[in-house]
Amino acid sequence: MSGAVSASEALLGAVRAGRMGEAAGLLDGMTDAERRACLPALKDLRKELRAAPWDAASRKAYPALHAAGAACHTGAAGTAAWLTAADLRWSQASPGVLLHVLGDRERDWLGDVAHRLAERPPLAQVPYELMSGLVRLSGCPVPTTETYVVGWIEQVGSLWQRGDTILQRLRQDPYTAELVAAVFEIPDIGSRLDWLFGDGPDSWFNALAQLTREGALDRKATVDACVARLLRGGVPSDCRVFLRLLTALELTRDEERERAADWLALASDAVSTVASHAQSVLGSLALDGELTPRQLAEMSGGVLFRTEKKLVRAQLVLLGKALRCDPSSAAELLPAVAQAFGHEDTDVQERALKLVERHLDAAPPEVRGEVVDAAEELSPGLRVRAAETLGLEGADRVSEPYVELLPPAPEPARVPPAPDSAVELAEEVGALLASGGDVAAFERTLDGLVRHGYRDRDALAEALKPVVTRLWWVDADPRYPSVEKYFRTDPHGLEVVLATLLGQVSTATLHRADQHGPMTDPCVHSAVAAAFNARLWEAAHRLSTDPLPFLLATPTWGSGLLEPDELVARLDEYRRLGARPGETDFAQALLRVRRDDSTASAAAAERAAALGTAEGNRLALWLTTDGPSLPWSSRRTSGVRILLELGELDGVPGEFPPAFQRIGRPVSLFKARAYCAHYWDRAERHHWLAVVPGRRELVAARLLRELSSVAVEGTRGDASVLPLLAEAPGEAGEAVHLGVAYGLGARHPEDRLSAVDALLVLAAQGQLDTERLGADLGQLMRRGAVKPLRLAESVRTAATTGAYATVWEILRAALPVLLADLATDGAAASARGFGELLAVAAECAERTGARGCMAHLAQAADRRGSSRLVTQARRLRATLDHGVAA
Repeated sequence: MSGAVSASEALLGAVRAGRMGEAAGLLDGMTDAERRACLPALKDLRKELRAAPWDAASRKAYPALHAAGAACHTGAAGTAAWLTAADLRWSQASPGVLLHVLGDRERDWLGDVAHRLAERPPLAQVPYELMSGLVRLSGCPVPTTETYVVGWIEQVGSLWQRGDTILQRLRQDPYTAELVAAVFEIPDIGSRLDWLFGDGPDSWFNALAQLTREGALDRKATVDACVARLLRGGVPSDCRVFLRLLTALELTRDEERERAADWLALASDAVSTVASHAQSVLGSLALDGELTPRQLAEMSGGVLFRTEKKLVRAQLVLLGKALRCDPSSAAELLPAVAQAFGHEDTDVQERALKLVERHLDAAPPEVRGEVVDAAEELSPGLRVRAAETLGLEGADRVSEPYVELLPPAPEPARVPPAPDSAVELAEEVGALLASGGDVAAFERTLDGLVRHGYRDRDALAEALKPVVTRLWWVDADPRYPSVEKYFRTDPHGLEVVLATLLGQVSTATLHRADQHGPMTDPCVHSAVAAAFNARLWEAAHRLSTDPLPFLLATPTWGSGLLEPDELVARLDEYRRLGARPGETDFAQALLRVRRDDSTASAAAAERAAALGTAEGNRLALWLTTDGPSLPWSSRRTSGVRILLELGELDGVPGEFPPAFQRIGRPVSLFKARAYCAHYWDRAERHHWLAVVPGRRELVAARLLRELSSVAVEGTRGDASVLPLLAEAPGEAGEAVHLGVAYGLGARHPEDRLSAVDALLVLAAQGQLDTERLGADLGQLMRRGAVKPLRLAESVRTAATTGAYATVWEILRAALPVLLADLATDGAAASARGFGELLAVAAECAERTGARGCMAHLAQAADRRGSSRLVTQARRLRATLDHGVAA
């Protein structure tokens, strides 16, 4: 026993000192019983190091501890768990040392450890050299797990460490066939290892193809696995890797013919690059007579409804060649061609119509009827042409008047009262911390915290503890001033109130923030943000000094508006309780109170004056005077951007707290910083509209630079505020329309969808000025801030919801600006995508029966050539001249 103790002490001393060689020597001479006896001390040392600072002493001990602990475990599961422990991962023993201290175990035990390590997820970062060394020592079957296979691929691909090639390494590896087969089963392998699958003679693709030719890999199994992986789909990098491998295998015609069904499925559903390859294979088979007309028609049914115009056009070319080679196939192929009549691109529709016109005479009567029925899907202009060439019935019938379909205008929603119980309130706090919530959820939860903090602060704090455990400051060390600084510079939404209730922030810090706040920030957002933050700091400060019974400024409606009767009732309750209103909270209530109903305002003012309190008198005066009018605005240019500056907002009382007086100050874009904390943090922007409800232009103007960035710089997510701006009450002026214009030209689809939503909401409310928005878009496209192709996608989306007339009015104002440049210079500065924009305009004009002329359109239509810009300009001119309607 004493020998075991001394051995344990010696090993522990060597490990603690980081003497790896000495520790390995001691382990070599130990029996299993002696190793098990050492394990408790090693576990204690591990706990000690885990709690110790990450300094040189602990870093020195970790590798020896990693090796010794693995060697002293006598069970395979314990050894594998020790080797992959997260706290030991960043300072491990080398694979060579680990193989040395483990190498004297039984072969079955070593194989068990190897497979347990291979089953760990890739994040465990198990060294491949360790796993492969254990496989070699044990002679066990090679693992084919993701961790092992990925490690093997990385090891084989590390050519900079050795002078041989990938092909030579694969030839020498006895497990190549099994591991290559496993590659096809690993999900998302391409996204992690695409950088290793390079081009050139020494690439993985060429090496695997050569091994297949040599017979080292079963060719049929490899080809089948490759095709099956492409059929499975996945991320683009996966498809790219396996398509390149399939191409490198150079399939014979017999191998391609055997997999005709697979090519048909890939052409219809695979990603664009894979579908293009399948289409080329099927096209070659079809033109050689090795694909039946029925199979070609089946293929066309899938390809012609894809969004990739290149694939669709290539399919129509293939169908044209097949019809020329075998006119008798018209019975099978023309109905397939006619499916393209419903394609969203009118160029595709026209190509399909030309193909049908050329070959319809060779088709039997029943096919002609089927094609004629399909022609109903053509755009209005092409339908007129089809009526003449195909004999479409009803061509001369009177079209029904066009009806615009807009979404219903959003209805205002009331803010529900705060929860009655502290437990229910705590649950809502947890939901709000997790998801952010809207104005209504935030305001009712804030009011609930104030109410319950006034009634029973201890009970509320106890209910809140389980839902705030993930917030970093809950268990922060009081020796460090990080929490005080955190809440001194920003309330971080509800967090400052929660920290106050839980006693994690001092009253002195809250007092300083409440009295001063960060008032020196010169960014354009700071005025509205300061008002929002000031109310939170005041609520927290009053909770710790003089709790408020409830908040006066909690809005009646989700927009932030507060009914005057409700505010009078709250002031009356304050009077009854003898409570002192919060200065900031009352100022916010005044800004939120609704004053557009003069009768209701006068009645509420009379009741407010009867209260006999200072706040009642101020409310009475506020309700009987006109509110602050919108300030003047002035356009300014900054690079390619068009931005707005605002003048001073009149009517903000001098008795308002400093944070609220800042709202009325002018907005100068060139004296403020372009980037600030609010630029990166979007979490509270939707609350700013509720700070000044009914004056959305003030908020939109302050957010205009961020909104312009989604188009100019390609930022993501800033346009998410546009639907909220559209739904907010108040005038939709220059700032709102400019913001929507930038959003419609955003780089990312989700931002464009937000702008489309905003456009449709404004139109449904009757607040969209199509002339103004169109003129803004024209100028932004001319300057290069908005790309025509992106705008075309946005307005096409809006139009297809049923808003063709709205979109036409916008484009009728926007297009002449670019057409004028085209007529003057011979080439538009932003010609890319201009044809797509004209196509959307032509579609809208056809459906709505628009007539008249458009400035400079004739010059574009009279240009030579058959580019999309020219053909769509001619289509639009013909529509406006003849008034085609759906």
